Amino acid sequence: MSGVLYLIPNTLGDGDATALAQVLPEPVRAQASALAYYIGENAKTTRAFLKKVGTERPIQEIEVRELNVNTKAAEIDNLLAPILAGTDAGLVSEAGCPAVADPGALLVRRAHQRGVKVVPLVGPSSILLALMASGMNGQSFAFSGYLPVDAGERAKRLRELEQLSRKANQTQIFIETPYRNRAMLDTLVASCAPSTLICVAVDLTLPGETIVTRTAADWKKQTAPDLHKRPAIFLLLAS
Repeated sequence: MSGVLYLIPNTLGDGDATALAQVLPEPVRAQASALAYYIGENAKTTRAFLKKVGTERPIQEIEVRELNVNTKAAEIDNLLAPILAGTDAGLVSEAGCPAVADPGALLVRRAHQRGVKVVPLVGPSSILLALMASGMNGQSFAFSGYLPVDAGERAKRLRELEQLSRKANQTQIFIETPYRNRAMLDTLVASCAPSTLICVAVDLTLPGETIVTRTAADWKKQTAPDLHKRPAIFLLLAS
């Protein structure tokens, strides 16, 4: 029989073992500590995660392989091979939940195709935490990942998302590279109707956590929080 692929969440930012314990339940940490095979975006940071979570065996005895944006589809089966041979494995992301806005989704899809049992474990999702705290529609929502880098294309896409939101009463959720956060907020405020709600959720679960929901008109009037190089989730809801 093949092994099990466990999807193991990580913290949403830097932190020690205490920070990890605050966002991962003890049974999740226990399962993570027992595995002898891991797949992560970066071997070094995956081992740093293992050091924080604690392991039943020396870390140097745990096999760690990489799966990132540079991994070719043909290599996925090589990553699955130990699991198909009977070894349980953990898939861990750099931050938050694996396979959500994360290259691990390719491995999970292939695991299903090969009949491998996939078990998602409980941990922090910045997308859902932001939605929970935004006050926006949690009955209907969509996550669009990264929007276009070009300013004109970004503004066009935001107007499209606003129209979708207004038509379906649907919360639209998206992210940006941290050093472009301010440009994203400025484009949001300039592109959206005055009554459209805009939420910015920054540093979720971290000491500097900041969550602000305002209309586009109020964002223009009030001082925005410092967003520079801070992990952020953006949400909008048009009326």
